Amino acid sequence: MPLSTSGSEPSELLERLAALERQARALDPGTSRRKAVRGPVMASAERFLRQVENLKAYDDTGGQGEGLLDSPIAERGLPIADVIGLLEEEVVRPGLNPASGGHLAYVPGGGIYYSALGDYLAAVSNKYAGIFFTGPGPVRMENQLLRWVADLVGYPAGAVGNLASGGSIANLVAIATAREAHGLKGADFHRAVVYLTSQAHHCIEKALRIAGLGEVVVRHVPIDDRWRMRPDGLATAIAADRAAGLKPWLVVAAAGTTDTGAVDPLDQIGQVAKEAGCWFHVDAAYGGFFLLTDEGRAKLAGIERSDSVVLDPHKSLFLPYGIGLVLVKDPAPMLATHHYFGNYMQDAMRAPGEVSPADVSPELTKHFRALRMWLPLKLIGVAPFRAALEEKLLLARYFRQKAAALGFEVGPEPDLSIVTFRWAPAGASLETANRQNQQIVEGVRKDGRVFLSSTMIDGRFTLRLVALSFRTHRKTIDLALRVLREQVEALKPC
Repeated sequence: MPLSTSGSEPSELLERLAALERQARALDPGTSRRKAVRGPVMASAERFLRQVENLKAYDDTGGQGEGLLDSPIAERGLPIADVIGLLEEEVVRPGLNPASGGHLAYVPGGGIYYSALGDYLAAVSNKYAGIFFTGPGPVRMENQLLRWVADLVGYPAGAVGNLASGGSIANLVAIATAREAHGLKGADFHRAVVYLTSQAHHCIEKALRIAGLGEVVVRHVPIDDRWRMRPDGLATAIAADRAAGLKPWLVVAAAGTTDTGAVDPLDQIGQVAKEAGCWFHVDAAYGGFFLLTDEGRAKLAGIERSDSVVLDPHKSLFLPYGIGLVLVKDPAPMLATHHYFGNYMQDAMRAPGEVSPADVSPELTKHFRALRMWLPLKLIGVAPFRAALEEKLLLARYFRQKAAALGFEVGPEPDLSIVTFRWAPAGASLETANRQNQQIVEGVRKDGRVFLSSTMIDGRFTLRLVALSFRTHRKTIDLALRVLREQVEALKPC
């Protein structure tokens, strides 16, 4: 039956609809309004980018964003100048500045400008990137990027993957897939064994718990004097567990640990895992894109033997926070783990084409993440990324040599771009040395020109320097060395 067009609708309804439409049109600004708000936004971004080299890497001189609480969300909006001022003062300035080249802690990436433009275009177009039927372009773009990375890793043409929010979700996807691949059921969990080292990122054990695998046996494999997994220790542990009636299931190796940057001997570990029938997963969230360099490719030899691998473009590809990547060599268990059907999606599900991200990840609603990675690669090519990564490898060695010359006790030659070091004056007790190193890192943080972090290794309070941000160059490292020397000279007696 056709809809009525008799015009018999109550006038009150039509008047109310018109009034609501006028008010709601603020959500869809016209050209002049867009220019009016975009101008100050771009000006703020330009101010930040012009100043970023001279801004503190860590700023604790003011509050911690409390001013936001003085400006609650309200029925009516504020002028754009007031909003930008609030953002700059209460959000951008205080705390850690992850865009700074002086951010030498944790595992920084920096956030390249071209990715911000990609995010802007992704948000303006609001393209849906979860299913090929509704977003063929975004899905093809994501799969093209995944294919490029799969080739870099050495995976076969049939490998599938997903752009996730970061390494934690990417590792969760891989672990859930490994569970499906080995047919683990609830009754098996208490006998299934996971092999990793004490240096594995905590998100691995977190992912096991989230995936319902909290009952599995987690076996810490011995490490060598460079904090790398010992293949012989892995083989021994697997044999002992099998003899005890357990089920060796998952081997997790690292291509660049967070604490020390160590790269496990992937080729040898892969062989042990293969002989044992274990799923072999490599967490290369930090180190994966060093495959773009000759030295990195040699260090990560054997990564192609893995069944699954995680890389974080927001780390060693320098993209802004919020993009991780997982690849699985065999698509069958990944699809079996994540593919589900809803009646309301019957049209989309019947469409042929590329593998849809919704079928290989927990996400159905999917941000168009691929554009933040695709745009910079298309605009400037791969060569600048390769050069930046090689620079970071050399900067780490440079810092290690200079730190040793200043009297610091330095850790092993770095596998990638993380250097561990500590102040250990002759005759000082472990307790005294630990307190002094804590004083040093706190002094560096208070100074703010660079930002370092610390860790505990074998009971030793250890400092870390991570050369990874694309804005970190030799002058940044020289500044870090000056700040460290000043902090050593200012040490208080313990």
